[in-house]
Amino acid sequence: MKSLYVYILKCSDQTYYTGVTNNIERRFIEHNSGIAEFSYTAQRLPVELVYFTLIEGPLQAIAKEKQIKKWSQSKKEALINGEFDRLPNLAKKRFG
Repeated sequence: MKSLYVYILKCSDQTYYTGVTNNIERRFIEHNSGIAEFSYTAQRLPVELVYFTLIEGPLQAIAKEKQIKKWSQSKKEALINGEFDRLPNLAKKRFG
């Protein structure tokens, strides 16, 4: 089964970009080169690779990427910082 990387980049405007790739080094270089001039990251250079994980299977990797993309900035930061015990609490909705 093919493994893919799910990764998070921190952009110069302090936002995060989440993606999936089979070659993390090549993809990072592509993002920082601004090769796709109208892409999200090209408008926010330079970017920094702050998180990646290897996932078995393309369907699982794409599902994980989509899951992380929906997360708040604080939940992404907890993942990046390895604060896994905080993740469930950050998923809870807060009502005024």
